[in-house]
Amino acid sequence: MFDSIIHPDTLEKHINDPDWVIIDCRFELSDPSWGKKMYLEDHIPNAFFADLDLDLSSPKRPGTGRHPLPDITHLVNKFSCWGITEKTQVIVYDHMSGAFSARLWCLLRYLGHNNVAVLDGGCTAWKNENRPISKTIPSFKNTTFTPNIHPELFVTARELEQKLNNSNLLLIDSRADKRYKGIEEPIDRIAGHIPHAVNHFHQDNINEEGYFKSDQELRVIFNKLSKQDINSKEIIVYCGSGVTSCLNLVALQKIGFKNGKLFLGSWSEWIEDPSRPIIKP
Repeated sequence: MFDSIIHPDTLEKHINDPDWVIIDCRFELSDPSWGKKMYLEDHIPNAFFADLDLDLSSPKRPGTGRHPLPDITHLVNKFSCWGITEKTQVIVYDHMSGAFSARLWCLLRYLGHNNVAVLDGGCTAWKNENRPISKTIPSFKNTTFTPNIHPELFVTARELEQKLNNSNLLLIDSRADKRYKGIEEPIDRIAGHIPHAVNHFHQDNINEEGYFKSDQELRVIFNKLSKQDINSKEIIVYCGSGVTSCLNLVALQKIGFKNGKLFLGSWSEWIEDPSRPIIKP
């Protein structure tokens, strides 16, 4: 079972394995239709496509963040069409080393499917290494995905408010440094961060070649953030809307920390309530 990341060599060996399901999660916040266009041009053979807005989120509502939890029935139906069962090894990928596909990684785990891994290097490394690509769209499958929901993997805004002063909490803001500091905010209407949060940009888990850093490097990073062994902490991650912060959870899983939690609404939900405390520049 692969439950954090998977090397391209391993995926290529299983490219036609009927018990493996591959899902393309490419997306651009500035151009929501871009990912589907790229998928239709070419993709890893046998890969289905998941749209962040249409498949992995529900529409924004008053009081929510920009990417709320999708309707569970819709998600279960989608997993069934993709052929995911309890025996399936799922591989997810995108063009940013997992920044978007990690959202699907989190959702599968939330619904009780742990056999899911992010493709190390994503489709960028896959293509650079001249591995096989295809234009063929796979047919939907007739299977039944049975969810086993794990609500403990997600944290609500109210729950986070109650935990903020807990000395055992390690709250990680996964956005870029300037957004964390409130120097710039290109997406959300208010700049700043949640009190007591420390900053670890999700792309800092990735090396210059586009692959995940080594376990040793990642342990140093996260232990430095916590100022002690991370295993003694309750770790909650957030970003702008509960998408790219999932990459920090993948990195934690990779080094053996399996209890990381996602504040799903993230910054865009936190600022919906003016009574919630924020740190401004």
